[in-house]
Amino acid sequence: MPAQPISRRRFLTVAGLSVAGATLAGAGLTVAATQTPVIDHPTVTLEGATPMSKRILVTYATRAGSTAEIAAAIGESLAARGYAVDVKPVNEQPALAGYTTVIIGSAIRIGNWLPEAIEFVKRHQATLSGLPVALFTVHLRNTGDDEASQTARTAYLNAVQPFVPHAETVYFSGKMDFSRLSWLDRMIAKMVGAVETDERDWNQIRGWLPVGL
Repeated sequence: MPAQPISRRRFLTVAGLSVAGATLAGAGLTVAATQTPVIDHPTVTLEGATPMSKRILVTYATRAGSTAEIAAAIGESLAARGYAVDVKPVNEQPALAGYTTVIIGSAIRIGNWLPEAIEFVKRHQATLSGLPVALFTVHLRNTGDDEASQTARTAYLNAVQPFVPHAETVYFSGKMDFSRLSWLDRMIAKMVGAVETDERDWNQIRGWLPVGL
C-alpha cells in the first residue's frame, strides 16, 4: 500500500505522549514507561549437511524480536543449502575474520535502521568493502509495489548504504506485537493507528538467497 503520512491530529497526539513520557521521567517513572520486555537475541551456529568452503555471518539488530526470528530463519535456510552459518546480534560485536559473506539486518524505527546496526556497518566499513554484503530490512509500512512505497523503502537505508554501496538489499514485512513493546512505545503505536499483525512471508524469507551464493 502507499505510504501513509501521519495526520496533524495524530502528530499532536504523539507529541502529547512524548510530553507525557517526559512528565513520567520527572516523576521518577521512566523505567516503567520505557522498559521493553525481555527479548531473546539468539546466537546460533549452523553447519550445513554438505560442508562448503564459504562461512556466512548473519548479524541483526532487533527491538521486539521479529528481526531476530527472521535472521534465524535465513541462517537455517542457508545451512540447509550446505553453508556454515553463524547468526549473531550486532550487540555482540561479532568479528568479521573468517567470513566470506556478511548479511546484516535491522528493524526500522522512526524511518531508519536501528542505531546499533548503523554503527556496526560504519565500524566495519573497511572490511565489508572487500566482502560480498547483503542487507535485509524488516518493516511494516511502505510495503507496496507503488513508486511512493519503493522510494520510502529505499530511504530506510540512507544512513547505512553509503558505507556499503555494493551491498545487495532486500525488504521483508515484519510483525507488530504490543506485548513486546515498552508501555510508551505501545501507546504511541496505538495512537498512530498501528494494529497487532504478523505480515512476515516465511516462504519469501526462507527462499531468499543473496547473489553469489
